[in-house]
Amino acid sequence: MKFEFRDSKIGSLFGFTDDIKKNENLFSGRSGNISILWNRNKDAIAVEIDGLSIQLLPDQLVTTTYLQHVSYKNTVLPLTAFLFNREFYCINDHDSEVSCNGILFFGTQDLPIITIPKAQQRKFNTLYEVFEDEFSTPDKIQGDMLQMLLKRLIIICTRLAKEQHIVKALDNEQIDIIRKFNVLVDTHYKTKRKVGDYAELLFKSPKTLSNLFAIYNQKSPQQIILERLVLEAKRLITFSDKQNQEIAHELGFNDPAHFSRFFKKMTGRSPSQYRMLETISV
Repeated sequence: MKFEFRDSKIGSLFGFTDDIKKNENLFSGRSGNISILWNRNKDAIAVEIDGLSIQLLPDQLVTTTYLQHVSYKNTVLPLTAFLFNREFYCINDHDSEVSCNGILFFGTQDLPIITIPKAQQRKFNTLYEVFEDEFSTPDKIQGDMLQMLLKRLIIICTRLAKEQHIVKALDNEQIDIIRKFNVLVDTHYKTKRKVGDYAELLFKSPKTLSNLFAIYNQKSPQQIILERLVLEAKRLITFSDKQNQEIAHELGFNDPAHFSRFFKKMTGRSPSQYRMLETISV
């Protein structure tokens, strides 16, 4: 099963399938999409994201963006997927409506895997059926209806992500600071590498950010910035043909040797060693 809504005038795309591995190449647009992947099977499913193999348990979801490299080569069972591009529903423009940036999409420090509680499984299954029904009713407002359904899905997932991934000690204002920090790091990590840079953008002190993240998780704001930088380095080494010197320049390092030292300090291997191991594993 594969459904697609597309508005060629503005280039918007929304896709829905019960088997993304089978139907991935059948959608009109493959680049620039955000996805919500949902394991509706009774067994776990393997998905590879940025070269890391993860196991999605039954009734678990994970979100991915166009910044990530997703592979279904080891995915055996059908995997349900909702995918959309910025033209269909812009996460940034609608963040005030759904408050998902930095939690579900963009700037999240770990893969946002969400477990659907038993008490909410009926709600998700009903929403799945409503998506199916809407695709059987093509009319002038179908795009608006699909946007409304997608927004509801994102809001429900965001609520669960907050419950499952954010400690109860944080209030909404503190959560909002964390979200904004995560998104800012995702936007500026190539040029801003000090906590003070982001504290200034958030009109907070570096100490306030450090204290907040000490409650949120075990990673400091500085660690989050550096890990985002090394993540992009890994992506470029693994999924592009760029050489180490080019990658160093793209990531804002004036000296390739400085980049090599940074990468080895963060990963335990030089960029060349990491590249060789990735080549062997493929």
